[in-house]
Amino acid sequence: MVQVLVDADNLTSARLRLLVEALGTLDEVPDTDVRMVVAGAAGAVDDVAWPAYAEVLHATGWQRADVVLVEAYEAHGDREAPLVLASGDGDFALLASRHAGPVLVVSGSPSSRLRDNATVVDPAMVGVDPLRRWLRAVLVR
Repeated sequence: MVQVLVDADNLTSARLRLLVEALGTLDEVPDTDVRMVVAGAAGAVDDVAWPAYAEVLHATGWQRADVVLVEAYEAHGDREAPLVLASGDGDFALLASRHAGPVLVVSGSPSSRLRDNATVVDPAMVGVDPLRRWLRAVLVR
Protein backbone atom coordinates (compact mmCIF):
# COMPACT_ATOMS: atom_id res chain seq x y z
CA MET A 1 0.00 0.00 0.00
CA VAL A 2 1.16 3.50 -0.75
CA GLN A 3 -0.73 6.51 0.51
CA VAL A 4 -0.75 9.67 -1.63
CA LEU A 5 -2.06 12.92 -0.17
CA VAL A 6 -2.41 15.78 -2.65
CA ASP A 7 -2.91 19.41 -1.67
CA ALA A 8 -4.06 20.65 -5.07
CA ASP A 9 -4.06 24.25 -3.84
CA ASN A 10 -0.35 24.09 -3.10
CA LEU A 11 1.08 22.86 -6.42
CA THR A 12 0.75 23.94 -10.02
CA SER A 13 -1.38 21.76 -12.25
CA ALA A 14 1.75 21.00 -14.34
CA ARG A 15 3.46 19.48 -11.28
CA LEU A 16 0.32 17.57 -10.36
CA ARG A 17 0.06 16.11 -13.87
CA LEU A 18 3.67 14.93 -13.63
CA LEU A 19 2.89 13.27 -10.31
CA VAL A 20 -0.05 11.43 -11.89
CA GLU A 21 2.24 10.35 -14.74
CA ALA A 22 4.82 9.01 -12.28
CA LEU A 23 2.17 7.12 -10.35
CA GLY A 24 1.63 5.08 -13.50
CA THR A 25 4.80 3.30 -12.35
CA LEU A 26 2.71 1.57 -9.72
CA ASP A 27 0.99 -0.43 -12.45
CA GLU A 28 4.35 -2.18 -12.96
CA VAL A 29 4.61 -3.27 -9.30
CA PRO A 30 2.48 -6.35 -8.62
CA ASP A 31 0.02 -6.28 -5.73
CA THR A 32 0.47 -2.58 -5.00
CA ASP A 33 -2.54 -0.79 -3.64
CA VAL A 34 -2.71 2.99 -3.81
CA ARG A 35 -4.85 5.19 -1.64
CA MET A 36 -4.89 8.71 -3.10
CA VAL A 37 -6.78 11.59 -1.59
CA VAL A 38 -6.84 14.90 -3.46
CA ALA A 39 -8.20 18.03 -1.78
CA GLY A 40 -8.42 21.66 -2.77
CA ALA A 41 -10.49 24.33 -4.40
CA ALA A 42 -12.57 23.22 -7.37
CA GLY A 43 -10.42 25.14 -9.87
CA ALA A 44 -7.22 23.45 -8.72
CA VAL A 45 -8.69 19.97 -8.31
CA ASP A 46 -10.63 19.95 -11.57
CA ASP A 47 -7.62 21.05 -13.64
CA VAL A 48 -6.04 17.56 -13.53
CA ALA A 49 -7.23 14.17 -14.83
CA TRP A 50 -6.88 12.06 -11.68
CA PRO A 51 -6.65 8.26 -11.74
CA ALA A 52 -9.91 6.39 -11.22
CA TYR A 53 -8.79 5.24 -7.77
CA ALA A 54 -8.32 8.81 -6.48
CA GLU A 55 -10.72 10.20 -3.93
CA VAL A 56 -11.17 13.80 -5.06
CA LEU A 57 -12.61 16.26 -2.55
CA HIS A 58 -13.44 19.90 -3.07
CA ALA A 59 -12.32 21.84 -0.02
CA THR A 60 -12.55 25.59 0.13
CA GLY A 61 -11.63 27.93 2.89
CA TRP A 62 -8.46 28.65 4.78
CA GLN A 63 -6.58 25.42 5.60
CA ARG A 64 -9.61 23.29 4.74
CA ALA A 65 -7.69 21.09 2.26
CA ASP A 66 -5.00 20.53 4.91
CA VAL A 67 -7.60 19.35 7.42
CA VAL A 68 -9.20 17.00 4.88
CA LEU A 69 -5.82 15.45 4.06
CA VAL A 70 -4.76 15.01 7.68
CA GLU A 71 -8.10 13.36 8.43
CA ALA A 72 -7.59 11.03 5.46
CA TYR A 73 -4.11 10.15 6.75
CA GLU A 74 -5.42 9.44 10.24
CA ALA A 75 -8.18 7.22 8.86
CA HIS A 76 -5.75 5.10 6.85
CA GLY A 77 -3.84 3.66 9.80
CA ASP A 78 -0.74 2.16 8.10
CA ARG A 79 2.11 4.24 9.50
CA GLU A 80 4.84 2.11 7.89
CA ALA A 81 3.61 2.22 4.31
CA PRO A 82 5.23 4.68 1.91
CA LEU A 83 3.68 8.14 2.03
CA VAL A 84 3.68 10.66 -0.80
CA LEU A 85 2.83 14.23 0.16
CA ALA A 86 2.14 16.47 -2.81
CA SER A 87 2.49 19.78 -0.99
CA GLY A 88 5.20 22.11 0.13
CA ASP A 89 3.16 23.33 3.07
CA GLY A 90 5.07 23.23 6.34
CA ASP A 91 1.83 22.33 8.11
CA PHE A 92 2.52 18.74 7.03
CA ALA A 93 5.98 18.64 8.66
CA LEU A 94 4.79 17.01 11.87
CA LEU A 95 2.87 14.38 9.93
CA ALA A 96 5.97 13.62 7.83
CA SER A 97 8.28 13.46 10.84
CA ARG A 98 6.02 11.07 12.74
CA HIS A 99 5.39 8.75 9.80
CA ALA A 100 7.36 5.53 10.37
CA GLY A 101 7.68 4.63 6.69
CA PRO A 102 9.46 6.41 3.84
CA VAL A 103 8.11 9.85 2.90
CA LEU A 104 8.32 11.60 -0.47
CA VAL A 105 7.41 15.28 -0.80
CA VAL A 106 6.48 16.49 -4.27
CA SER A 107 6.87 20.25 -4.41
CA GLY A 108 8.51 23.14 -6.20
CA SER A 109 9.16 25.08 -3.01
CA PRO A 110 8.82 22.87 0.07
CA SER A 111 9.00 24.25 3.56
CA SER A 112 12.39 23.69 5.16
CA ARG A 113 10.60 21.73 7.89
CA LEU A 114 9.46 19.19 5.29
CA ARG A 115 12.97 18.72 3.90
CA ASP A 116 14.22 17.38 7.24
CA ASN A 117 12.12 14.22 7.23
CA ALA A 118 11.54 13.31 3.61
CA THR A 119 12.93 12.91 0.14
CA VAL A 120 11.93 16.00 -1.84
CA VAL A 121 11.42 15.99 -5.61
CA ASP A 122 10.26 18.73 -7.94
CA PRO A 123 9.10 16.96 -11.10
CA ALA A 124 8.90 20.26 -12.98
CA MET A 125 12.66 20.62 -12.55
CA VAL A 126 13.88 17.02 -12.76
CA GLY A 127 11.10 15.16 -14.58
CA VAL A 128 9.24 12.05 -13.45
CA ASP A 129 12.14 9.59 -13.33
CA PRO A 130 13.22 10.46 -9.75
CA LEU A 131 9.62 9.95 -8.61
CA ARG A 132 9.46 6.60 -10.39
CA ARG A 133 12.80 5.49 -8.92
CA TRP A 134 11.67 6.40 -5.39
CA LEU A 135 8.40 4.50 -5.80
CA ARG A 136 10.18 1.41 -7.11
CA ALA A 137 12.80 1.57 -4.37
CA VAL A 138 10.27 1.65 -1.53
CA LEU A 139 7.86 -0.88 -3.04
CA VAL A 140 10.13 -3.51 -4.60
CA ARG A 141 12.16 -5.12 -1.84
